[in-house]
Amino acid sequence: MDHRIDYIDKFEYKEVVNVWEASVRATHHFLKEEDIAYFKPLILNTYLDAVELRCYRDENYKINGFVGVIDGSLEMLFIHPTHIGKRIGKTLLEYAINSLNVNKVDVNEQNQQAVGFYKHCGFETIGRSELDPSGKPYPILHMELIK
Repeated sequence: MDHRIDYIDKFEYKEVVNVWEASVRATHHFLKEEDIAYFKPLILNTYLDAVELRCYRDENYKINGFVGVIDGSLEMLFIHPTHIGKRIGKTLLEYAINSLNVNKVDVNEQNQQAVGFYKHCGFETIGRSELDPSGKPYPILHMELIK
C-alpha cells in the first residue's frame, strides 16, 4: 500500500478539521459540546495556518491523521478514530521528531491514552498547568523528549 506523509493544502483544511473532530470525539471524552464548538472554527481559521502541517495519507490519498508543529513543539497530533492503533500516530510522531525537530508536547492530562502514548515514545512530564492555553479548566502536561 502507498501510505505516505505529505503536505496539506489549504483547500484540504475542512477534511483536516473533520479528522480533528472525529478524533477529539473519540478520545477527549472530558470535553463538552460547547468546547468542541468553540475550538472547531479556531482550528479551521487560525490554528492550522499557525503550524507546520503534515498528514498521513492512505492509498486513496485520504488524510487519516495529521501533525502540526511550531518551533520544536508538537501542537497537534490527531488520528481519525477508524485508524487509531494502526501505527499512524507513531509514524507521524517519528516523522515530526526526525524531520521537524520536535522535542516537546503539551497534552491534556485527562487524555490518558495520549499521555501513555507520549511516555511510551520517550517523552517525560516536566511541568503541569491547571488551565489549557484558552483558559479552560483542562489541565495540561508539558512533556519533553528525553533522549
